[in-house]
Amino acid sequence: MKRINNIKLKPTSTIKEALIIIDSGAMQIALIVDENDRLLGTLTDGDIRRGLLKGLDLNSSIESVIFKTPTVAKISDTKEEILKIALTKKLHQIPIVDEDGKIIGIQDIEELIKPKDKTNRVILMVGGLGTRLRPLTENTPKPMLKVGNKPILQTIVEKFAEYGYTNIVMCVNYKSHVIENYFGDGSEFGVNIEYVLEDKRMGTAGALSLLKTKPTEPFFVMNGDLLTNVNFAHLDNYHLSNNAMATMCVREYDFQVPYGVVSIKNSKILSIEEKPTHKFFVSAGIYMLSPEILEYIPKNQFYDMPTLFEDLISKNKNVVSFPLREYWLDIGRMEEFEKANNEYDEVF
Repeated sequence: MKRINNIKLKPTSTIKEALIIIDSGAMQIALIVDENDRLLGTLTDGDIRRGLLKGLDLNSSIESVIFKTPTVAKISDTKEEILKIALTKKLHQIPIVDEDGKIIGIQDIEELIKPKDKTNRVILMVGGLGTRLRPLTENTPKPMLKVGNKPILQTIVEKFAEYGYTNIVMCVNYKSHVIENYFGDGSEFGVNIEYVLEDKRMGTAGALSLLKTKPTEPFFVMNGDLLTNVNFAHLDNYHLSNNAMATMCVREYDFQVPYGVVSIKNSKILSIEEKPTHKFFVSAGIYMLSPEILEYIPKNQFYDMPTLFEDLISKNKNVVSFPLREYWLDIGRMEEFEKANNEYDEVF
């Protein structure tokens, strides 16, 4: 059982304070307690992200996003009883309380059952031409351009391996030999890599129809030209806790209109807003999908990820968004490539 003094918060704490605790602790959870240390609820990365989607910011109170009915175990429960609760509820950790509801500690279930390494597959889309980055990509596929003295793709592979996701599939096309010669079977990088060759452009979802063996558990899909320090374990847990068929990472994008915006009804001016800023959520090119998703992907034809999500939405399937607050950069143009090199050492 792990100590919890450094992960306790009051209900009046801010989201920023909660994130410091969640991000810095191996348990990735905050425990909300009253003045007598009685457990009032818990807070996870997923709870905060749902709050951000509803318009909260880092200075908002955590009170509205606290999960107030967490599953707990009693200090008198046996290992077998705790395991039974955890497996039934599909929990990774359980707060332990005394008979008065006072928090005693938190039990990491992994410590009890000693599971094997994570087996979820990671599908990396690395077949693009990178035309906007020419002449850099004339002889080098875009994911192999060096940022921070190593290929972009190597940073991606290492970040997944850091969270225990070592089964990687690379969907290759343009200059595929450069990628295969560099990574080989992945053993040099502590991962297992297999390759899927796209004979023609298949799109970010269509390429999944070429997988040699179909995933039997949720799997990641990510574009190979991204730099991010997103916590992939958080994304995994978020997808499972939402019972989602498909999860899309989204990034907030601000756009300022450079003029005064005039609101008109008939010919009457109702208001004038000077240079307003509009905020949108845009796709971040990182996804987690459940295995049944493959039934919706046509074979041997171009099919991109936005179309897949639109089709799932039209069929009323459970598709959810995962808002990114971590560093993220899409390296599609020369200015973004230069920005990535300038920021790499500070971020990674």
